[in-house]
Amino acid sequence: MTISSSLNAGVAGLQANATRLASISDNIANSSTFGYKRVETDFHSIVIASRGGTYSAGGVRAVTERLIDQRGSLVSTNNATDLAVRGRGFLPVAQASEVQVANGDTPMYLTTTGSFRTDSEGYLRSNSGLVLLGWPAQPDGTIPSYPRDTADGLEPVQINVNQFSGEPTTRMTLGVNLPATETDAGSVGDPSELSVEYYDNLGTSENINITFTPTVPATGSSNTWTLTMTDSVDPAVTIGEYTLEFADDRTAGGTLLSVTSAGPGGTYDPATGTLIVDVAGGPIEIDIGQIGESDGITQLSDNFAPISISKDGSPVGNMTNIEVDPNGYVFAYFDTGITRVIYQVPLVDLPNPNGMVALDQQTYQPSVDSGSFFLWDASDGPTGDILSFALEESTTDVAGELTSMIQTQRAYSSNAKVIQTVELSLALETDLPVEISFCVPARFELIDLRVCSATIALLFVRMLDMKLFL
Repeated sequence: MTISSSLNAGVAGLQANATRLASISDNIANSSTFGYKRVETDFHSIVIASRGGTYSAGGVRAVTERLIDQRGSLVSTNNATDLAVRGRGFLPVAQASEVQVANGDTPMYLTTTGSFRTDSEGYLRSNSGLVLLGWPAQPDGTIPSYPRDTADGLEPVQINVNQFSGEPTTRMTLGVNLPATETDAGSVGDPSELSVEYYDNLGTSENINITFTPTVPATGSSNTWTLTMTDSVDPAVTIGEYTLEFADDRTAGGTLLSVTSAGPGGTYDPATGTLIVDVAGGPIEIDIGQIGESDGITQLSDNFAPISISKDGSPVGNMTNIEVDPNGYVFAYFDTGITRVIYQVPLVDLPNPNGMVALDQQTYQPSVDSGSFFLWDASDGPTGDILSFALEESTTDVAGELTSMIQTQRAYSSNAKVIQTVELSLALETDLPVEISFCVPARFELIDLRVCSATIALLFVRMLDMKLFL
Protein backbone atom coordinates (compact mmCIF):
# COMPACT_ATOMS: atom_id res chain seq x y z
CA MET A 1 0.00 0.00 0.00
CA THR A 2 1.06 3.58 -0.62
CA ILE A 3 0.53 4.59 2.99
CA SER A 4 2.60 1.64 4.22
CA SER A 5 5.46 2.60 1.88
CA SER A 6 5.28 6.10 3.37
CA LEU A 7 5.89 4.60 6.79
CA ASN A 8 8.83 2.56 5.54
CA ALA A 9 10.32 5.62 3.85
CA GLY A 10 10.00 7.61 7.07
CA VAL A 11 11.74 4.88 9.06
CA ALA A 12 14.50 4.70 6.46
CA GLY A 13 14.88 8.47 6.68
CA LEU A 14 15.25 8.26 10.45
CA GLN A 15 17.91 5.57 10.15
CA ALA A 16 19.82 7.43 7.45
CA ASN A 17 19.85 10.71 9.36
CA ALA A 18 20.80 8.90 12.57
CA THR A 19 23.80 7.45 10.72
CA ARG A 20 24.76 10.87 9.45
CA LEU A 21 24.40 12.36 12.91
CA ALA A 22 26.65 9.62 14.30
CA SER A 23 29.38 10.45 11.76
CA ILE A 24 29.07 14.15 12.55
CA SER A 25 29.39 13.40 16.26
CA ASP A 26 32.49 11.30 15.60
CA ASN A 27 34.05 14.08 13.52
CA ILE A 28 33.39 16.77 16.12
CA ALA A 29 34.64 14.55 18.95
CA ASN A 30 37.94 14.06 17.09
CA SER A 31 38.37 17.63 15.91
CA SER A 32 41.52 17.91 18.07
CA THR A 33 42.85 14.40 17.37
CA PHE A 34 46.13 14.50 15.44
CA GLY A 35 45.94 12.46 12.25
CA TYR A 36 42.15 11.92 12.40
CA LYS A 37 40.42 11.56 9.01
CA ARG A 38 36.82 12.75 8.91
CA VAL A 39 33.91 10.47 8.00
CA GLU A 40 31.48 11.57 5.29
CA THR A 41 27.92 10.23 5.00
CA ASP A 42 26.14 10.27 1.64
CA PHE A 43 22.46 9.47 0.98
CA HIS A 44 21.30 7.29 -1.92
CA SER A 45 17.64 6.96 -2.90
CA ILE A 46 15.89 3.59 -3.13
CA VAL A 47 13.35 3.34 -5.98
CA ILE A 48 10.52 0.81 -5.94
CA ALA A 49 8.70 0.11 -9.18
CA SER A 50 5.14 1.47 -9.26
CA ARG A 51 2.21 -0.94 -9.86
CA GLY A 52 -1.19 -0.07 -11.15
CA GLY A 53 -0.35 3.60 -11.38
CA THR A 54 0.20 3.84 -7.60
CA TYR A 55 3.47 5.33 -6.42
CA SER A 56 5.37 3.53 -3.67
CA ALA A 57 7.99 5.33 -1.62
CA GLY A 58 11.30 3.50 -1.62
CA GLY A 59 13.15 5.50 1.01
CA VAL A 60 16.83 6.29 1.42
CA ARG A 61 20.06 4.51 2.31
CA ALA A 62 23.07 6.04 4.07
CA VAL A 63 26.63 5.19 2.96
CA THR A 64 29.61 6.29 5.07
CA GLU A 65 33.22 6.65 3.92
CA ARG A 66 36.35 7.68 5.80
CA LEU A 67 38.30 10.16 3.66
CA ILE A 68 41.77 8.77 4.39
CA ASP A 69 43.38 10.53 1.43
CA GLN A 70 42.51 13.98 2.82
CA ARG A 71 45.40 15.80 4.51
CA GLY A 72 45.16 18.02 7.54
CA SER A 73 47.21 21.10 8.31
CA LEU A 74 50.69 20.59 9.75
CA VAL A 75 51.67 22.18 13.06
CA SER A 76 55.20 22.53 14.41
CA THR A 77 56.35 20.94 17.67
CA ASN A 78 59.56 20.86 19.72
CA ASN A 79 60.14 17.10 19.48
CA ALA A 80 62.54 15.91 16.76
CA THR A 81 60.69 12.60 16.42
CA ASP A 82 57.24 14.10 15.94
CA LEU A 83 56.70 13.03 12.33
CA ALA A 84 54.15 13.98 9.70
CA VAL A 85 53.86 13.08 6.03
CA ARG A 86 53.69 16.10 3.74
CA GLY A 87 51.93 14.92 0.62
CA ARG A 88 51.07 11.42 -0.47
CA GLY A 89 52.14 8.34 1.48
CA PHE A 90 51.88 6.72 4.91
CA LEU A 91 54.30 5.92 7.71
CA PRO A 92 54.66 2.18 8.49
CA VAL A 93 54.00 1.36 12.16
CA ALA A 94 53.31 -1.65 14.34
CA GLN A 95 51.49 -2.24 17.60
CA ALA A 96 53.87 -2.18 20.58
CA SER A 97 52.14 -5.21 22.09
CA GLU A 98 52.87 -7.23 18.95
CA VAL A 99 56.49 -6.03 18.84
CA GLN A 100 57.05 -7.18 22.41
CA VAL A 101 55.85 -10.65 21.53
CA ALA A 102 58.78 -10.82 19.09
CA ASN A 103 57.44 -13.79 17.15
CA GLY A 104 58.95 -12.50 13.92
CA ASP A 105 55.57 -11.77 12.29
CA THR A 106 54.67 -8.19 13.19
CA PRO A 107 51.76 -6.86 11.08
CA MET A 108 52.29 -3.51 9.39
CA TYR A 109 49.79 -0.71 9.92
CA LEU A 110 49.79 2.73 8.30
CA THR A 111 49.39 6.24 9.66
CA THR A 112 50.12 9.78 8.48
CA THR A 113 51.51 11.25 11.69
CA GLY A 114 52.77 10.28 15.11
CA SER A 115 54.55 11.64 18.16
CA PHE A 116 57.32 9.11 18.76
CA ARG A 117 59.71 8.92 21.71
CA THR A 118 62.09 6.23 22.91
CA ASP A 119 60.62 3.85 25.48
CA SER A 120 62.45 1.78 28.10
CA GLU A 121 63.73 -0.59 25.42
CA GLY A 122 64.76 2.16 23.00
CA TYR A 123 61.87 1.71 20.55
CA LEU A 124 60.47 4.84 18.91
CA ARG A 125 56.94 4.58 20.29
CA SER A 126 53.91 6.87 20.47
CA ASN A 127 51.67 7.34 23.52
CA SER A 128 48.98 5.28 21.77
CA GLY A 129 51.29 2.26 21.50
CA LEU A 130 52.50 2.57 17.91
CA VAL A 131 56.12 1.69 17.07
CA LEU A 132 57.77 3.22 14.01
CA LEU A 133 59.08 0.74 11.41
CA GLY A 134 62.10 1.17 9.13
CA TRP A 135 64.91 -0.56 7.28
CA PRO A 136 68.07 -1.01 9.41
CA ALA A 137 71.32 0.39 8.03
CA GLN A 138 74.59 -1.45 7.80
CA PRO A 139 77.53 -0.44 10.06
CA ASP A 140 78.85 1.92 7.39
CA GLY A 141 75.50 3.72 7.20
CA THR A 142 74.34 2.33 3.86
CA ILE A 143 70.86 0.87 3.41
CA PRO A 144 70.81 -2.60 1.81
CA SER A 145 68.39 -3.43 -0.97
CA TYR A 146 65.06 -4.56 0.47
CA PRO A 147 61.90 -5.79 -1.32
CA ARG A 148 59.46 -2.95 -1.93
CA ASP A 149 56.20 -4.88 -2.30
CA THR A 150 56.32 -6.53 1.13
CA ALA A 151 56.91 -5.44 4.71
CA ASP A 152 59.25 -8.36 5.46
CA GLY A 153 62.37 -6.17 5.58
CA LEU A 154 60.92 -3.63 8.01
CA GLU A 155 61.98 -3.69 11.65
CA PRO A 156 60.95 -1.65 14.70
CA VAL A 157 63.18 1.41 14.94
CA GLN A 158 65.19 0.85 18.11
CA ILE A 159 67.59 3.51 19.39
CA ASN A 160 70.37 2.66 21.83
CA VAL A 161 70.63 6.01 23.60
CA ASN A 162 73.67 4.79 25.54
CA GLN A 163 75.47 3.80 22.37
CA PHE A 164 79.16 4.53 21.87
CA SER A 165 80.43 4.93 18.36
CA GLY A 166 83.72 5.60 16.64
CA GLU A 167 84.74 5.84 13.01
CA PRO A 168 88.04 4.28 11.90
CA THR A 169 90.25 6.34 9.63
CA THR A 170 90.26 5.06 6.07
CA ARG A 171 91.56 8.09 4.16
CA MET A 172 93.86 11.04 4.73
CA THR A 173 95.25 13.87 2.60
CA LEU A 174 98.79 15.27 2.86
CA GLY A 175 99.24 18.87 1.75
CA VAL A 176 102.90 19.46 2.60
CA ASN A 177 105.58 21.73 1.16
CA LEU A 178 109.16 20.48 1.23
CA PRO A 179 112.07 22.96 1.11
CA ALA A 180 113.69 22.91 -2.34
CA THR A 181 116.99 24.17 -0.91
CA GLU A 182 117.48 20.92 1.04
CA THR A 183 118.13 18.99 -2.20
CA ASP A 184 120.91 21.35 -3.33
CA ALA A 185 124.53 20.27 -3.26
CA GLY A 186 126.20 21.26 0.01
CA SER A 187 122.97 21.39 2.08
CA VAL A 188 122.81 19.76 5.49
CA GLY A 189 120.21 17.23 4.32
CA ASP A 190 118.28 17.05 7.61
CA PRO A 191 115.06 15.03 7.35
CA SER A 192 111.69 16.67 7.93
CA GLU A 193 109.28 14.80 10.15
CA LEU A 194 105.49 14.83 10.43
CA SER A 195 103.06 12.86 12.61
CA VAL A 196 99.45 12.42 11.51
CA GLU A 197 96.87 11.05 13.93
CA TYR A 198 94.42 8.35 12.88
CA TYR A 199 91.74 6.23 14.64
CA ASP A 200 91.84 2.47 14.53
CA ASN A 201 88.90 0.05 14.43
CA LEU A 202 88.39 0.37 18.20
CA GLY A 203 88.40 4.16 18.18
CA THR A 204 91.89 4.34 19.68
CA SER A 205 94.10 7.23 18.63
CA GLU A 206 97.31 6.21 16.82
CA ASN A 207 99.80 8.02 14.56
CA ILE A 208 101.45 7.55 11.21
CA ASN A 209 104.97 8.94 11.54
CA ILE A 210 106.19 10.35 8.23
CA THR A 211 109.80 11.23 7.44
CA PHE A 212 110.93 13.16 4.37
CA THR A 213 114.65 12.66 3.71
CA PRO A 214 116.27 14.79 0.98
CA THR A 215 118.80 13.39 -1.47
CA VAL A 216 121.84 15.69 -1.46
CA PRO A 217 123.87 15.47 -4.70
CA ALA A 218 127.53 16.24 -5.16
CA THR A 219 126.63 19.03 -7.55
CA GLY A 220 123.49 20.83 -8.61
CA SER A 221 120.03 19.88 -7.24
CA SER A 222 118.49 16.42 -7.06
CA ASN A 223 114.89 17.54 -6.40
CA THR A 224 114.43 14.09 -4.88
CA TRP A 225 113.11 12.96 -1.48
CA THR A 226 112.57 9.64 0.23
CA LEU A 227 109.18 9.33 1.94
CA THR A 228 109.16 6.83 4.83
CA MET A 229 106.12 5.96 6.97
CA THR A 230 105.85 3.98 10.21
CA ASP A 231 102.94 3.12 12.50
CA SER A 232 103.01 4.18 16.15
CA VAL A 233 101.68 0.73 17.05
CA ASP A 234 105.08 -0.71 16.00
CA PRO A 235 107.51 2.11 15.13
CA ALA A 236 110.23 -0.34 14.16
CA VAL A 237 108.27 -1.56 11.14
CA THR A 238 108.15 0.53 7.97
CA ILE A 239 104.69 0.49 6.37
CA GLY A 240 105.56 2.57 3.30
CA GLU A 241 108.63 3.87 1.49
CA TYR A 242 108.63 5.92 -1.74
CA THR A 243 110.96 8.04 -3.81
CA LEU A 244 109.51 11.44 -4.73
CA GLU A 245 110.98 13.44 -7.62
CA PHE A 246 109.85 17.01 -8.26
CA ALA A 247 109.86 19.06 -11.46
CA ASP A 248 112.01 22.19 -11.67
CA ASP A 249 110.90 23.60 -15.03
CA ARG A 250 109.18 26.95 -15.48
CA THR A 251 105.74 25.43 -16.12
CA ALA A 252 105.38 22.76 -13.39
CA GLY A 253 108.21 23.65 -11.05
CA GLY A 254 107.74 22.36 -7.52
CA THR A 255 105.11 19.75 -8.38
CA LEU A 256 105.50 15.98 -8.38
CA LEU A 257 107.28 14.60 -11.39
CA SER A 258 107.30 10.93 -10.40
CA VAL A 259 106.56 8.66 -7.43
CA THR A 260 108.38 5.33 -7.21
CA SER A 261 107.88 2.60 -4.65
CA ALA A 262 111.13 1.94 -2.77
CA GLY A 263 109.90 -0.55 -0.18
CA PRO A 264 106.69 -1.58 1.61
CA GLY A 265 103.39 0.03 0.76
CA GLY A 266 100.94 0.03 -2.09
CA THR A 267 101.68 1.29 -5.57
CA TYR A 268 101.13 4.99 -6.26
CA ASP A 269 98.18 5.65 -8.57
CA PRO A 270 98.94 8.70 -10.75
CA ALA A 271 95.29 8.95 -11.87
CA THR A 272 94.08 9.64 -8.31
CA GLY A 273 97.29 10.74 -6.63
CA THR A 274 96.85 8.16 -3.87
CA LEU A 275 98.72 5.26 -2.33
CA ILE A 276 97.60 2.70 0.25
CA VAL A 277 99.46 1.64 3.38
CA ASP A 278 98.46 -0.96 5.96
CA VAL A 279 98.35 0.08 9.61
CA ALA A 280 97.38 -2.11 12.54
CA GLY A 281 93.70 -1.24 12.08
CA GLY A 282 93.61 -1.90 8.35
CA PRO A 283 94.43 -0.11 5.06
CA ILE A 284 94.47 3.69 4.82
CA GLU A 285 94.39 5.53 1.51
CA ILE A 286 96.74 8.52 1.50
CA ASP A 287 96.36 11.31 -1.06
CA ILE A 288 99.74 12.94 -1.81
CA GLY A 289 98.62 14.71 -4.99
CA GLN A 290 98.65 14.01 -8.71
CA ILE A 291 101.59 14.44 -11.05
CA GLY A 292 101.91 18.09 -12.08
CA GLU A 293 99.32 19.32 -9.54
CA SER A 294 100.03 21.61 -6.60
CA ASP A 295 97.31 20.43 -4.21
CA GLY A 296 99.36 17.68 -2.56
CA ILE A 297 103.06 17.42 -1.71
CA THR A 298 105.15 20.18 -3.28
CA GLN A 299 108.80 21.32 -3.20
CA LEU A 300 109.14 25.09 -3.11
CA SER A 301 111.28 27.71 -1.41
CA ASP A 302 113.20 26.88 1.77
CA ASN A 303 110.48 26.10 4.35
CA PHE A 304 108.99 22.82 5.51
CA ALA A 305 105.27 23.55 5.91
CA PRO A 306 102.37 21.16 6.53
CA ILE A 307 99.80 23.25 4.69
CA SER A 308 96.70 21.03 4.64
CA ILE A 309 96.39 17.79 6.60
CA SER A 310 92.97 16.13 6.70
CA LYS A 311 91.56 12.72 7.54
CA ASP A 312 88.28 10.97 8.19
CA GLY A 313 87.34 8.90 11.22
CA SER A 314 86.59 9.92 14.79
CA PRO A 315 87.17 8.77 18.36
CA VAL A 316 84.52 6.98 20.40
CA GLY A 317 81.66 9.27 21.39
CA ASN A 318 78.22 9.23 23.04
CA MET A 319 74.94 9.52 21.15
CA THR A 320 73.29 12.85 21.87
CA ASN A 321 70.11 12.88 19.77
CA ILE A 322 68.41 11.53 16.66
CA GLU A 323 66.54 13.16 13.80
CA VAL A 324 64.64 12.05 10.70
CA ASP A 325 65.35 13.93 7.48
CA PRO A 326 62.79 14.55 4.67
CA ASN A 327 64.02 11.44 2.82
CA GLY A 328 63.22 9.23 5.80
CA TYR A 329 66.81 8.62 6.95
CA VAL A 330 67.16 8.34 10.73
CA PHE A 331 70.43 10.02 11.79
CA ALA A 332 72.18 9.47 15.11
CA TYR A 333 74.30 12.39 16.31
CA PHE A 334 77.30 11.90 18.60
CA ASP A 335 79.17 14.36 20.82
CA THR A 336 82.31 13.86 18.75
CA GLY A 337 80.59 15.59 15.83
CA ILE A 338 79.98 12.52 13.70
CA THR A 339 76.59 11.62 12.25
CA ARG A 340 75.55 8.12 11.30
CA VAL A 341 72.54 6.76 9.41
CA ILE A 342 70.94 3.98 11.47
CA TYR A 343 67.55 3.45 9.75
CA GLN A 344 65.52 4.51 6.75
CA VAL A 345 61.76 4.99 7.11
CA PRO A 346 59.96 4.43 3.77
CA LEU A 347 56.60 5.85 2.75
CA VAL A 348 53.87 3.39 1.79
CA ASP A 349 51.58 4.19 -1.13
CA LEU A 350 48.41 2.48 -2.35
CA PRO A 351 46.16 2.99 -5.41
CA ASN A 352 43.04 3.59 -3.26
CA PRO A 353 43.85 4.81 0.26
CA ASN A 354 40.15 5.23 1.08
CA GLY A 355 39.68 1.49 0.60
CA MET A 356 41.84 0.64 3.61
CA VAL A 357 40.38 -0.71 6.84
CA ALA A 358 40.27 2.00 9.53
CA LEU A 359 41.47 0.95 12.99
CA ASP A 360 42.09 2.61 16.36
CA GLN A 361 44.81 5.24 16.97
CA GLN A 362 44.39 6.72 13.46
CA THR A 363 45.89 3.62 11.84
CA TYR A 364 44.84 1.81 8.70
CA GLN A 365 45.43 -1.58 7.19
CA PRO A 366 45.66 -2.40 3.48
CA SER A 367 42.77 -4.43 2.06
CA VAL A 368 41.56 -5.84 -1.22
CA ASP A 369 39.73 -2.56 -1.92
CA SER A 370 42.83 -0.42 -1.32
CA GLY A 371 45.01 -2.36 -3.76
CA SER A 372 48.57 -3.60 -3.36
CA PHE A 373 50.97 -1.32 -1.49
CA PHE A 374 54.50 -0.29 -2.46
CA LEU A 375 57.29 1.01 -0.24
CA TRP A 376 58.90 4.15 -1.69
CA ASP A 377 61.84 6.23 -0.56
CA ALA A 378 60.38 9.43 0.86
CA SER A 379 60.37 12.26 -1.72
CA ASP A 380 60.64 9.67 -4.50
CA GLY A 381 58.00 8.55 -6.98
CA PRO A 382 54.47 9.72 -6.13
CA THR A 383 55.14 10.15 -2.41
CA GLY A 384 55.77 13.32 -0.44
CA ASP A 385 58.39 13.78 2.25
CA ILE A 386 58.63 13.32 6.01
CA LEU A 387 58.72 16.33 8.32
CA SER A 388 60.31 16.24 11.76
CA PHE A 389 59.13 18.56 14.52
CA ALA A 390 55.60 18.41 13.02
CA LEU A 391 52.21 16.74 13.50
CA GLU A 392 49.16 16.59 11.21
CA GLU A 393 45.94 18.07 12.54
CA SER A 394 42.49 16.53 12.22
CA THR A 395 40.72 17.07 8.91
CA THR A 396 37.48 17.97 10.73
CA ASP A 397 36.02 21.40 9.95
CA VAL A 398 34.01 22.13 13.10
CA ALA A 399 32.00 24.98 11.53
CA GLY A 400 31.00 22.79 8.60
CA GLU A 401 30.09 19.90 10.89
CA LEU A 402 27.86 22.13 13.04
CA THR A 403 26.04 23.32 9.92
CA SER A 404 25.52 19.73 8.80
CA MET A 405 24.30 18.83 12.28
CA ILE A 406 21.54 21.48 12.12
CA GLN A 407 20.45 20.27 8.70
CA THR A 408 20.46 16.66 9.85
CA GLN A 409 18.41 17.50 12.95
CA ARG A 410 15.75 19.19 10.85
CA ALA A 411 15.65 16.28 8.43
CA TYR A 412 15.35 13.84 11.33
CA SER A 413 12.45 15.79 12.84
CA SER A 414 10.70 15.92 9.46
CA ASN A 415 10.97 12.13 9.06
CA ALA A 416 9.57 11.70 12.56
CA LYS A 417 6.62 13.90 11.58
CA VAL A 418 6.03 11.70 8.52
CA ILE A 419 5.83 8.61 10.73
CA GLN A 420 3.43 10.40 13.10
CA THR A 421 1.22 11.43 10.19
CA VAL A 422 1.16 7.92 8.72
CA GLU A 423 0.31 6.46 12.11
CA LEU A 424 -2.77 8.68 12.47
CA SER A 425 -3.77 8.04 8.87
CA LEU A 426 -3.69 4.30 9.50
CA ALA A 427 -5.84 4.79 12.58
CA LEU A 428 -8.26 6.85 10.54
CA GLU A 429 -8.50 4.15 7.87
CA THR A 430 -9.19 1.53 10.52
CA ASP A 431 -11.78 3.35 12.63
CA LEU A 432 -13.94 5.25 10.10
CA PRO A 433 -16.84 3.77 8.15
CA VAL A 434 -16.73 3.56 4.35
CA GLU A 435 -18.84 6.75 4.01
CA ILE A 436 -16.00 8.80 5.54
CA SER A 437 -15.10 10.23 2.12
CA PHE A 438 -18.55 11.88 1.86
CA CYS A 439 -18.29 13.85 5.11
CA VAL A 440 -14.66 15.05 4.79
CA PRO A 441 -14.65 18.53 3.29
CA ALA A 442 -11.69 20.16 1.53
CA ARG A 443 -10.76 22.12 4.68
CA PHE A 444 -11.03 20.55 8.09
CA GLU A 445 -12.00 23.78 9.78
CA LEU A 446 -15.26 23.70 7.75
CA ILE A 447 -16.30 20.25 8.93
CA ASP A 448 -20.02 20.03 9.63
CA LEU A 449 -20.08 17.62 12.55
CA ARG A 450 -23.84 17.20 12.12
CA VAL A 451 -23.40 15.12 8.95
CA CYS A 452 -20.90 12.76 10.52
CA SER A 453 -21.36 10.19 13.15
CA ALA A 454 -20.27 10.87 16.70
CA THR A 455 -17.29 8.55 16.34
CA ILE A 456 -15.98 10.38 13.28
CA ALA A 457 -16.48 13.72 14.99
CA LEU A 458 -14.46 12.65 18.02
CA LEU A 459 -11.62 11.38 15.81
CA PHE A 460 -11.40 14.63 13.87
CA VAL A 461 -11.39 16.65 17.07
CA ARG A 462 -8.47 14.55 18.32
CA MET A 463 -6.58 15.10 15.07
CA LEU A 464 -7.18 18.87 15.29
CA ASP A 465 -5.96 18.90 18.90
CA MET A 466 -2.69 17.25 17.80
CA LYS A 467 -2.33 20.04 15.21
CA LEU A 468 -1.78 17.45 12.49
CA PHE A 469 -3.15 19.72 9.78
CA LEU A 470 -1.57 23.00 10.85
